[in-house]
Amino acid sequence: MADKVFITGAAGFIGFHTTVRLCKEGYKVIGIDNLNSSYNVELKKSRLKIISNKYNYSFWEFHKNDLEDKNSLEEIFLKHKPKIVINLAAQAGVRNSIINPEAFISSNILGFHNILECCKKFDIENFIYASSSSVYGNNKKVPYSEKDCVDYPVSLYAATKKSNELMAHTYSELFKIPTIGLRFFTVYGPWGRPDMAPMIFARNIFSQKPIRVFNNGNLSRDFTYIDDVVETIFRLLSKPATLNNANPIQSEVSDFSCPHRIFNVGNGKEVNLLDFISTLEQIIGIDAIKSFESMQLGDVQKTLANTSLIKDWIGFVPRTDLRYGLKQFIDWYKKFYSL
Repeated sequence: MADKVFITGAAGFIGFHTTVRLCKEGYKVIGIDNLNSSYNVELKKSRLKIISNKYNYSFWEFHKNDLEDKNSLEEIFLKHKPKIVINLAAQAGVRNSIINPEAFISSNILGFHNILECCKKFDIENFIYASSSSVYGNNKKVPYSEKDCVDYPVSLYAATKKSNELMAHTYSELFKIPTIGLRFFTVYGPWGRPDMAPMIFARNIFSQKPIRVFNNGNLSRDFTYIDDVVETIFRLLSKPATLNNANPIQSEVSDFSCPHRIFNVGNGKEVNLLDFISTLEQIIGIDAIKSFESMQLGDVQKTLANTSLIKDWIGFVPRTDLRYGLKQFIDWYKKFYSL
C-alpha cells in the first residue's frame, strides 16, 4: 500500500473528492473534519457516507476533530505517522468572513498553525495546503501570476489565506518542511458548497426565485472544475518542494532557498458572470429571474489564473470545458435533490 495521507476538511467539497481519488489510488487516507455548521451538515455527512460505503478501514479512517484542538491532532499524528499532509480545512467564503470574523481567525490561523506544528514534530515529507485566488485582491494586472504583489487583500478571508502562505514559508525556511500552497480559482462541480454561486444559482433557477447578480453582471471568474483540482493535488503528492527548487518568488530576493512553492490552480479562462448564468439556463432548460445589484462588500471584479508555473511543475493544468463541467454538476444536483 502507498503512504498514509492525512487530509483535513475531508468532509468538505475538495476534501471529499480528493479523499475518494486517493483511496482509489491505494493510499490510506486519515480524514479529519469537525463537521461544523458553516453550511448544511447533512451534505457533509452524505459525502462521508459515500466514502465509507465504498472504502473500508484499509483505505479510510475518519476522525471528527477541530484543528484548534492541538492535543487531539498530535494524538492522531502519533497513531498514524502520515508522510503526507493535505490541509483543505478552513472557514471559507469572502462574505462569511465579514459576518463571522472570529471563526476565520480561529480556524484559518490558529488551526493552520497547529497543523504546521504537527508537520514539524512528525517530520512530514510533503505538506500541501489550500490558499485562494482571493489573495490577489483587486489587482488590475491579469492574468494573475504567482509573482504578483498580494499585499492588499479586500476581505478577511483573503487576509487569512495570505497569512497561511507566510506561515508555511516561515516553517519551510526554519525547519525545512516541504510546503506547497495552492491558490484555487472558483472551484465548482458535483457535491459543491451550497454557499457558492453555482449552487445558489441552480437552486434559485429550479425554484424560479430571483438570483442576485452583483455589480450588475460586470464580474468575471476563472471557473475550475473539481476533477482538475484533484488531479493537480494527486500529481503533487509525488512532487514536493525541495531545497533545490525553491519558490521563484522568494529566490528573487534572497540567495537562500527553502522548500516552499506557491501555485495558481485555475482553468486559465475568464468567464463573464452573465455568460455563466446563460450556460446554466441552457443546461437546466429554465430562464433565470435576475435581480441586478451593486458590488458586494469584499468582492473582486475579476479573477484569471496564469498557470504556467504549475504546468512546468507537474505537466498538467486544469482544462475542463465549462459547459461540460456544469452539465456534470447539474446532473448531480438533480439526482441529489430528487428533481
